[in-house]
Formats: sequence, C-alpha cells, structure tokens
Amino acid sequence: MVEGNHRNTKAVIDLKKIENNILAERKRMMQGQKIFAVVKANAYGHGIVPVAQAAQKAGVSGFCVAIIDEALALRAAGLDETILVLGVTPATQAGLLARKRISVAVGDLAYLQAALSNLKDTDQKLRIHLALDTGMGRIGFRNKKDLEKALSFLNNNQDKFNFEGVFTHFATADSADEKYYEKQIAAFKSLISVVKKRPRYVHVSNSAAALWHRECGGNVIRFGITMYGLNPSGEELRLPDGFKPALTLSSEVSAVKKINKGDSVGYGKTYTAAGSEWIATIPIGYADGWPRCMQGFKILIEGQYCEIVGRVCMDQIMVKIPYQVKVGTEVTLIGENHGEKISAVDVAKYAKTINYEILCGISERVQRKYI
Repeated sequence: MVEGNHRNTKAVIDLKKIENNILAERKRMMQGQKIFAVVKANAYGHGIVPVAQAAQKAGVSGFCVAIIDEALALRAAGLDETILVLGVTPATQAGLLARKRISVAVGDLAYLQAALSNLKDTDQKLRIHLALDTGMGRIGFRNKKDLEKALSFLNNNQDKFNFEGVFTHFATADSADEKYYEKQIAAFKSLISVVKKRPRYVHVSNSAAALWHRECGGNVIRFGITMYGLNPSGEELRLPDGFKPALTLSSEVSAVKKINKGDSVGYGKTYTAAGSEWIATIPIGYADGWPRCMQGFKILIEGQYCEIVGRVCMDQIMVKIPYQVKVGTEVTLIGENHGEKISAVDVAKYAKTINYEILCGISERVQRKYI
C-alpha cells in the first residue's frame, strides 16, 4: 500500500470507548481475575497496536493473539505484558518465541517434544499454556492420560519450559441453551483435576462466558468482541449495559445522477428503476470488506435510510436516495448519522453471518482514524 490514504472511506475507532468497555468489565468480573485483551485479526479490524495501547492504558494484564506475527508486532511496539498466541505455532519457532517471551498454546505432547530440540540455543524458557479440548474440537488435550504425560514432560524439563497457564474454550457460552456449556464445564473440571500444581494463569472465560457465566471460574478473562462494544451472541442474549461500539464505518457520496424508469444499475442488471430516481455512488465495495451480498441493505445519508441498488462492486456501491445530495455528503454504513443508527449486528444479520466477520473483513485499504 502507498503510504497515506486519499479516499474518504474510513473506519473511525474511538479508543476511549475501548478503555471504557474494559473498565465496565472490570466492574463486573470476579475478585482476583485479570483481563487479557484479545487483539488478534488486527484487533477485530480496529487496529492491533492502537487498541493494545488503549487496553494497556485501561490496565489489562496481557494480550491474546492468533499468530506469531501479531505477537511480534506488539513486542515491536513496546508492549511488555504477557502475550499468548492462541493458535498452534510451528515448533521450529520455539527459540524465537522464548527469546521474545511469547507464550504459546499447546495441545499435545508431540509439540513439546519437537519444541525442546529447538530450545538448545537459548537460555530463555518457552512459556506454555496447555489447551484442554472440552468440546470445541479445535486444539487441546482430550483425556487425563495424555495430559498427565505432558505435565510430566514439563516437570522433567523445567530448565526449558515455563508451565504458565492452562485453559479451555467454550463453544456455546453465547447461547441461551446451557446444556452443552454445562457439559464443557464438567469436562474441564475433570481434566484439570490432574493438574495438581496450578500454573499462574487458569483461563476459561471468553467474552460470552464473562458476561453470562461468571461462575465458570479461572483467574483470567480473555476479553474479545465485547471489548469492542459488541454482543458475542448477536441478538440471542442481551448485552449488559455499559458497553459501547468503538467503530464507525463511513464514506462519502462520490457521484450523483438521475435515472429514468426502465434504466438499470450495476453488474448483471439486477436492479431496474420503477420510475425517475436519484442514484448516489459511494466509494466502498467488497474489496474494502463490504460484502457483495449487501444489495438491498439500507445505509444512512443525511439521516435517511437509503437502499443499495445493483450489485455491490469491488470498489463502489450505488444507492437510491430520496432527493439530490451534494458530492461529498457523508455516508454511514456502521454507526450513527443524524440520530439514526446501523450496528455491525444489523449488517451481519443481513449478510447471514456474525458481527465478528464483518469487522474482521474491513480491509487494509480502508483508512483507520483514531479518536
């Protein structure tokens, strides 16, 4: 990308809202718990370093990322707190991870064995968080026997490994149906019973569990989507008061034209005017992360809900407007405009997905501005 951005399509992130959302969670969490801010996927599209710095200011104890490069970006930015990579990392990178004091999730003994051979050239210990698969089916130990073998291996190689944490992840903590969640809790309690000496961090709570299952235990909350002010469950469960969305997605009108009855708009001739209509063109498209399926969705121009007509293009959309507006008029796709609102949940519902995907999909060519 060329440095700078000369197109007025932008995501505005209110860092104060990030801080306030963390503070709101701190008021709710159990005594003795800490917060790890989840900033993977470019902080859910909000910008990994600025968000992490705001979270640090709000007093979080660590960060969770998905890949090594995200962890290295935080270290390069001067963030010194615990950083846990939640995804599987190559064992060949064990030396680098140890030197950079980056913690890793481990779900099998074979990884530890492979990592050991890659720690010979460093006197730094590799920080380990053992993952327990209690029903997510992603990574982690599934039975006590395999977990005990890993614990024994760590105990016998304390000069190379720091057993720092143990954790699991809930699949349905954001659901009104608690049966599977209760099954996972029981599985976690059974597995962790073999961990006689508990490590520094025991974490089971994601955002959803922290909101609706505060009793689940652990001394760390992995604070993800709710840190950005959004509901983990979409609309199934009510988000408690105190959490506010931090991101607004906006653009501007780049062209205005009047079309006549029978005129068509967009690829595939999927929209034909029923009469004389004003059409505004907006410089945002699926290459920016605005899904192609959003034809028919209504965005905000001067407080008016205006329908996207014609297929979403790679770089532009066309919108039916009630009257002629000026080129340069602000357009809101997520956020508030003249007292009317569109949420990321609204967008996700129309796109038949979740708010996470909408936010993570906002591409790098959409400039981020921070307030």
